Amino acid sequence: MQRIEIEYGDDKMPVDLPDSALVVRPGVTYVDPPAVDPVDATRRALASPLGMKPIRELVGPGSRVVIAFPDRVKGGMHDRTHRKTCIPIILEELRAAGVRERDIRLLCAVGLHRKNTRDELNQYLPKALVDEFWGDRLGTHDAEDPDGILDLGVDSMGNRVEVNREIAEADLAILIGHTQGNPYGGYSGGYKMLVTGLTTWRSIRCHHTPDSLYRPDFVPTTTHSHFRDQLDSIGRTIEERVGKRFFAVDAVVDTQAQVLGVYAGAIDEVQRESWKLADRRTNVHLDTEKADVLVFGMPRTFHYGPGMGTNPVLVYQAIGATLSRVLGAFRSGGVVICASLCDGWFNDEWFPSYREVHGLFQRCATPEELVPYEDEISTRPEYIRKFREEYAYHPFHAFSMLYMGGISWRHASAVYIPGAKDPGLARGMGFIPTRTFDEAMRAAEQRVGRSPRVLALPEYLLRVPAHLWADRG
Repeated sequence: MQRIEIEYGDDKMPVDLPDSALVVRPGVTYVDPPAVDPVDATRRALASPLGMKPIRELVGPGSRVVIAFPDRVKGGMHDRTHRKTCIPIILEELRAAGVRERDIRLLCAVGLHRKNTRDELNQYLPKALVDEFWGDRLGTHDAEDPDGILDLGVDSMGNRVEVNREIAEADLAILIGHTQGNPYGGYSGGYKMLVTGLTTWRSIRCHHTPDSLYRPDFVPTTTHSHFRDQLDSIGRTIEERVGKRFFAVDAVVDTQAQVLGVYAGAIDEVQRESWKLADRRTNVHLDTEKADVLVFGMPRTFHYGPGMGTNPVLVYQAIGATLSRVLGAFRSGGVVICASLCDGWFNDEWFPSYREVHGLFQRCATPEELVPYEDEISTRPEYIRKFREEYAYHPFHAFSMLYMGGISWRHASAVYIPGAKDPGLARGMGFIPTRTFDEAMRAAEQRVGRSPRVLALPEYLLRVPAHLWADRG
């Protein structure tokens, strides 16, 4: 037997696995491509952009420029992150072109996430930059601002197209993104940054929905899906109808959010080129057969924030998202064992609509049955007020997370939650609570047979995850 530790709330859970279990660890099982100097890489990308002229040739005195950047959820917090290094360089380019300081605005592209506080902005942007722009020149996309949203109708696929008015009306909109493995459409950045970060719930509901997520082309996680086609279609439609192309500056990042490469220019060309390096970093091929049992643990706090590992809807989402990332190395019908406190702390301040949506789910046989409730909950004045004024997630966010969670029961025969403090909450999400990990493993063997192939992922949810593939079928 081999002993490893997996995440369990604020602590670790020691678990014993058979010697044959494959334990995947970054830097051991696989090695990321080498990191680059992000400053040098950004300067080179801006000097030779793909499909567009350099920034200095696109603007001049009197030009109004908006620089949009992702929120705290992705991209890392260390000193050499993409946001911290590239925004000051972009500002140098704008100033060299004669753009006035008062005509440059920074915009946090939160989408339906909660607005970030000044202290949070200081964590992932240079503090001097926050101090300089704070006030009228540093804003946050507000998906519920009636004066701040431009309705562009529907695209050729029938998707609703609504977008932030500031970026639509700017002389140049610069979108900073991370080409980072993502269960929704393969990668962040590119058109995904625009279409999920700077639109509305009415637009996002078109793709973050069972009709897109439960199609067979959605998993294993891929850029070749109806979902990804929707992102690209909405993004291109925005550019076509506002009559201008947006300038993307995307970085491929590794397990620790170190920059591996920077690409700038037209969004479609940046996607095409950045995905080549991202594929090398993100898609990890294992010399093994597909696993019968997937093992990992859930911390209390990870990318969506405190309570993600205890709020039952977000536990559901994290299991579905993890499974979608590793389904290339996990056999359909296998068993998932995920250690989670599952103690019922929803963190209502950050996620106010989640408790109600969770209650509605208890009346439903499948996630699809939640769709008729979307309009009522997503327009509730109290939830909208908290989203706009109290740093809370948008009410529709709960639906989109729960829909992703539904992937788990489509591809796993059972999901066991060892250590669940509130077993009833685990059962309410379709999971099977157990008191111990050993109990969960014994139950898994009854389903898949003795001596199962086990795939274990310690710290998987604490890093920029890789997407796993078994090369032996």
